[in-house]
Amino acid sequence: MKIEWRIAGESFGSCNCDWSCPCQFNALPTHGRCETLQVWDIHEGHFGDTALNGVRFAEALSWPGAVHLGGGTRVVVLDESTSAPQREAVVALTNGGCGHPFFEIYARMAPKVREPVVAAISVEIDRDARRARLEIPGPAESVVAPIRNPVTAAEHRVRLDLPDGFEFKLAEIANSVVWQVAAAEPLSIRHENSWAHLYAFELRSDGTTR
Repeated sequence: MKIEWRIAGESFGSCNCDWSCPCQFNALPTHGRCETLQVWDIHEGHFGDTALNGVRFAEALSWPGAVHLGGGTRVVVLDESTSAPQREAVVALTNGGCGHPFFEIYARMAPKVREPVVAAISVEIDRDARRARLEIPGPAESVVAPIRNPVTAAEHRVRLDLPDGFEFKLAEIANSVVWQVAAAEPLSIRHENSWAHLYAFELRSDGTTR
C-alpha cells in the first residue's frame, strides 16, 4: 500500500545559475550544467505513523548538463537530532518512491546516489526579508541575502509566481552570497553571488503542492 504523508514548512535553495535562473523558464542552465543545495525545515508533517514535526534535511545535487538530461549525482544530509524512523522516511521521500513529482523527478534525473550523511543541521530562514543561512559543519554551508541595486545598493525585491509549480507556487528570489558543498566530485561545489529562492511548502503524497 502507498504510504500517506504530508510535509509543510520553509525551504530555500541555492544553485549555480545567475539570478534569472533559466531552469525556471524551461531554458538551459546559465553555465551549461546544474549544481544545487537545498534545505527543508519541516514545521509539521508525517510519513505514515511517523511524525516529522521539526525534521530538517538537506540535499546536494549535481548534473553534467541540464536537469532534464539526467545523469545527476545526489546526497541527502539528515539532521543528527532525527530518529531512525524519521531518517528512513526522509530517505524514502527523496528516493522518489513514495509519490509527488518533486521527489520523483529529481530522483530519476539524479540516479547516482551517495550514502546519506548524518550531521548537525542549523538553518535560519526569513523569507520576507530574503535572508537565510544553512550551516552543516563539514558537508555544506549557504548564506543568502537580498539582491542589491548595483547603483544605489537598495534591496531589490523579486518574486517568482508559478501557478502550476510542483516545487512551489510563489518564491522570493535572492542572492546566494556564498554556498558550498564538501564532498567527492562531482559534489565538490563552491559558488558566490548566484541564484537563491525561498518559499513555504506543503507537499502531499497525492502529488499536490500547496
